[in-house]
Amino acid sequence: MDIKRNGSRPSGKGPVEYFTGTVRIDPLFQAPDPARVVGALVTFEPGARTAWHTHPLGQTLIVTTGAGLAQREGGPVEEIRPGDVIWFPPGEKHWHGATAITAMTHIAIQEQLDGKTVDWMEKVNDEQYQT
Repeated sequence: MDIKRNGSRPSGKGPVEYFTGTVRIDPLFQAPDPARVVGALVTFEPGARTAWHTHPLGQTLIVTTGAGLAQREGGPVEEIRPGDVIWFPPGEKHWHGATAITAMTHIAIQEQLDGKTVDWMEKVNDEQYQT
């Protein structure tokens, strides 16, 4: 058994290369080999969002607070709220973040493939975000 005590892992800022706006990432877990699962608590301030990206083995989001938005390539922008569970299949291009006026926090869970959990792409522009 391995217990990670609350406050024992430092929070980090979402890198500006991959996020628009203010984003805080709090690592939750990274299972040791041979397991591949990784989880983080991610908080987006109003207007903050990810860049477009994919996950080699997919991603699950569990919204815990606030109101957010998510979109898969070619689909509509969807509102997401606390208690919603969102699944992005492997390789599906998507983005997610807060609404323009409300912060949003979610738990992000994904698996590593050859040590990689995400492939980052271009940023979501304001026109795409406001659709």
